[in-house]
Amino acid sequence: MIFGRVKPLDAILATAEKKSLHRSLGAFQLTMLGIGAVIGTGIFVLTAEAAQKAGPGMMLSFVIAGVVCAVAALCYAEMAAMVPVSGSAYTYSYAVMGELIAWMVGWALILEYAVAAGAVSVGWSGYVVGLIENAFQLDIPDMLVRGPYDGGIVNLPAMAIAGLVTWLLVIGTKESATVNAILVGVKVTALSLFILLAVPVMNMENFTPFMPLGFAGVSAAAASIFFAYVGFDAVSTAAEETKNPQRNMPIGLIGSLGICTIFYLLVAAGVIGTVGTQPLTDAAGAGLAPGSPELAERCAGINDAAVVCSKEALAWTLRSIGWPQIGNLIGLAAGIALPSVILMMMFGQTRIFFVMSRDGLLPAVLSKVHPKFHTPHVITILTGIFVALFAAFFPVGKLADISNSGTLFAFAAVSIAVMVLRRTDPGRRRPFRTPAIYLTAPIAIAGCAYLFISLSWETIRLFLGWAAIGLVVYFTYSRRMSHVGRGVVDVPEHEAYEELKPEVPGTH
Repeated sequence: MIFGRVKPLDAILATAEKKSLHRSLGAFQLTMLGIGAVIGTGIFVLTAEAAQKAGPGMMLSFVIAGVVCAVAALCYAEMAAMVPVSGSAYTYSYAVMGELIAWMVGWALILEYAVAAGAVSVGWSGYVVGLIENAFQLDIPDMLVRGPYDGGIVNLPAMAIAGLVTWLLVIGTKESATVNAILVGVKVTALSLFILLAVPVMNMENFTPFMPLGFAGVSAAAASIFFAYVGFDAVSTAAEETKNPQRNMPIGLIGSLGICTIFYLLVAAGVIGTVGTQPLTDAAGAGLAPGSPELAERCAGINDAAVVCSKEALAWTLRSIGWPQIGNLIGLAAGIALPSVILMMMFGQTRIFFVMSRDGLLPAVLSKVHPKFHTPHVITILTGIFVALFAAFFPVGKLADISNSGTLFAFAAVSIAVMVLRRTDPGRRRPFRTPAIYLTAPIAIAGCAYLFISLSWETIRLFLGWAAIGLVVYFTYSRRMSHVGRGVVDVPEHEAYEELKPEVPGTH
């Protein structure tokens, strides 16, 4: 039975309820937390990708992706407030819809975290390579800093940063809240500076045609840009520390997403209005696929003199409008801030693996903790190897889209779980209740489905293949070894995991 083997919610909550967190966060603090968690990699590295898919219409793409995130966030918040334990959407699904669905969600979250870490590594490489080339007047061969899809052979800087972050996670370096706050400040300052310099010199003629590749292009860009919003779960998971969560959680979630959307629209307008974002097309007028050899070849033919060809769109734009040193500063800001994002994404991946291993769904060796560093070193190293390989050979856009496919699946599952639990366990205490649940949750599910089918067919095919592999692993190993299936229901993962927990939430 598909909804069989439900892990009892009371068992999951048993440990969490032993400790009571002080309710100190108000609407303002939640909004700031959300802005810090959301603003990150996507806007720095996916602007060129969105421009190639939608042209100036990418402004509409930001709005669509933001709205889908907002309704999904409201559903996520109810589950996070009710089940405040490690494991994220995987744990929620296990408690509500059973082991098979939980396994598929956990399997999909591997795409969200590990592949996303690869995408950020590639984005970091683009900005740092551009900074070095422009600051020191060097020409680094593309074959060493781009993957095969992008006109190179291997992206060595992206591999290197993934390796460095893996090493830091193994030895147990924790990112402090203070350092995180500084890095958030660096990102927000860099984007603010870009807006101040680019928006006043916009040329409105660059906004036409607004949708050169039609609404399908806008939808495809929205599916990619979704990557720029993920991170709001940092707000959702703070529900048990929030004063008056029923009032303050929606303000924090919608407020932070609204402010980030305005930020993103201003950045997009600055890029469109100053250097233009009309996509490059083939002889038939169809847009060339981002991250494809055809686009790389075309960009090489015009010496990368278009923002859609840039690996560091914001820095490139500022250099193009007469601010080369500020452009270099934007590149420096990205170079400083993005490694912390890779760290938190890779940590998120080890969290999912760790909890799944403790549940018996993955081999116990994966949850082994290093005797000296007290970190899950086996799964961290394994994750690091895969992230480095993703980063070495794939372009940022493809990685972001694959990551989005897993994230959208997980968010849709959580939205379903919220409705199911309202019916099956209506009396359970809910510190936050999703408003108009039977309207909000279906909109969230439909929005996730819409963005999913707007991804490229290649990405959807990869996701389906990944899901098929997951089903094979589940029925050949995990179902047989599952603790719940064998009648072993305990809750050690929360206690054990607390030692490994970082001080700040992850960001995209």
